[in-house]
Formats: sequence, structure tokens, C-alpha cells
Amino acid sequence: MRYRMIVAYDGTEFHGWQKQVHPEHRYLRTIQDVLEKAVVKVMRQPIVLTGASRTDSGVHAQGQVVTFDATNCINPDKLVLGFNSWLPNDVQVRHVDVVHDKFNPINHCTSKGYKYKLAHGCSNPLRKPLFDRRFFAFTAYALNIEKMQEAAEHFLGEHDFAGFTKLNHGRKTTVRRIDQCEVYATDDWRISIDVAGAGFLWNMVRIIAGTLLEVGRGYTNPESVPEIIASCDRRRAGKTMAAQGLSLEWVAFDDQLPNKLAISKKPC
Repeated sequence: MRYRMIVAYDGTEFHGWQKQVHPEHRYLRTIQDVLEKAVVKVMRQPIVLTGASRTDSGVHAQGQVVTFDATNCINPDKLVLGFNSWLPNDVQVRHVDVVHDKFNPINHCTSKGYKYKLAHGCSNPLRKPLFDRRFFAFTAYALNIEKMQEAAEHFLGEHDFAGFTKLNHGRKTTVRRIDQCEVYATDDWRISIDVAGAGFLWNMVRIIAGTLLEVGRGYTNPESVPEIIASCDRRRAGKTMAAQGLSLEWVAFDDQLPNKLAISKKPC
């Protein structure tokens, strides 16, 4: 039978989601490896995990969706308790259920939502993140949120985002659809950038955030964003922002698929 988990993690001490083999055979701590070991302890059989998103090193998650197959049938509520008893403090299984055996968190995903959190005006050191520094990027510039939101609207729709990813991205196409791109203040000198879409390129959200930062500090005009996107030139977009500001918030699926394949956009 196929189980689905909703998993949250602090990505600071991890080398991303996916298990990796270091060229010098040094152990690399990844979320997939740590979580897989905990699941094996409870299920008592070999397990292979499939995650909806391969988050990068240092990136966090509130709603990563993960599946695995197992021959034994265990109450999902008991699995939540069992998995968490074997997990370190920076990973947490928040929900477990049983899904259709054809459910695939990658192929059946219809959209994902990311949040980028940024502290600004940090030329004043008292505005720099302290206790929440693992989850906020920061900039010395005082940002114009209204201009950033004006620019954010230009990302909506389907575009070729070749200029918003690494050169060796390895994807067949760089065309992606953005359904949401919003910038808003969450507190004094704190900003959230919410981006949702059908799929994302490597570092795409962090480069969008970097481009919006350039608008917010007055270096780039909001009206120039369509031209930057159309150029497909990485040099014209903003920098790749730091990983710690980014979190995978939710993953959504097609509710027309077989029973139990749909998940709410904000499951936690």
C-alpha cells in the first residue's frame, strides 16, 4: 500500500532534500536520508521515499509531500507518532494517510507554493534577524514594498524563465506558469514574497526575489520587468537570494484524480 506524508523541516543543517554521494565518500546529511532511516525503523522493511520537491541546501519546508510503499498496514495516526520518535529536532512528520497506489507526488502535482522571507533596512543592525535568522534573509536596503508588488504582477502568467535559473539547469524547457506573486509586509522591516505556480526551475524563486529586491531599492523600475523576463538573459535578472529565506509552503494536486489524491493547499 502507498502512504503519503506531509513533512516540515528546518533546512539549515541539510544538504537539500535528495540523497547524495560525496565524491570523497563523505556523508552528506539530507532530509530524504534522515527521513528514510526513521521510516525504515518503524515499518521494518526497505523503503524508498519520493518527494514532491527537491529543495536545495538550506531551504526549508512547511508542506513537503512524500510517499512510500510498504507491505504492512499501520494506522496513519500511529505512524505520525512513530516516525517523529526517530526523527531529529529539525524534521517533523505532520500528517500521514493512505493514498491510491498510482498516486505520484511529482507527476500528479498541479502547483506548489513558496514563501521568501526578507528583513530589510538592516543597515541598522538592530533590524537584522537574530532568533529567527535561520528563516530570514536580510538586506541593508530599505525597500519600497509598493514598487515591489507592482513589479511582482509582471511575473504572472506563462513566460520563458531562462534568465531566472542556472545556466546548466538540465531542463527540456524553461517555460513556466506563475499563478501568484505577491509582496507584503508582515511586520516592521519584514517582507514576505509568496510565489505559486505549476513548476519551478532551479533557483527560480530565489532569483525572482532577487529581482524584486532590485526594484524595491530603486535600482530597477517595475516597468522593466517584462523586458528582463523576455530577454532570457541571466545577467539582467537579480541575484540569487540566500537559501535560508525560502520555504516550500504547500503542494497541491488534481482533485479529479482517484479518491484521496487531492490535498488542500495549506494542509498544516
